[in-house]
Amino acid sequence: MSTERDDLAAYDAFTEGIRLLASTNAHAATIALERARDLEPEQGSIREALGRAYFGCGQIPAAAAEFERATEIDPVNDYAHYGLGLCLLRAGDRAGARRHLKLAVAMRPLDDYQAALAQVTDPVH
Repeated sequence: MSTERDDLAAYDAFTEGIRLLASTNAHAATIALERARDLEPEQGSIREALGRAYFGCGQIPAAAAEFERATEIDPVNDYAHYGLGLCLLRAGDRAGARRHLKLAVAMRPLDDYQAALAQVTDPVH
């Protein structure tokens, strides 16, 4: 069970991690976001952000684990489904990627989501 102090520390670490991600410093963001995750492991937004940071560092299996946990915590997190789909695509799991990318597109038909889905539905790729 978290205390108010832990909640504040997790929030501070999360906002620092998001700031670092926005400045394209994914490696530093992972440190702050891991701290936030350790304090608040059931926060889907933290798991999604950590997945983004890991992905930015090229740590695809770690990113996939965080995106997967984010989708378990919040099944309607379109970005987590998109991120997980990209990770699965990189790992060669086209069927798994297609499933998560379809969900992301159904929730929010963004151009990036649709382009990623086209990669797993287009027979040329």
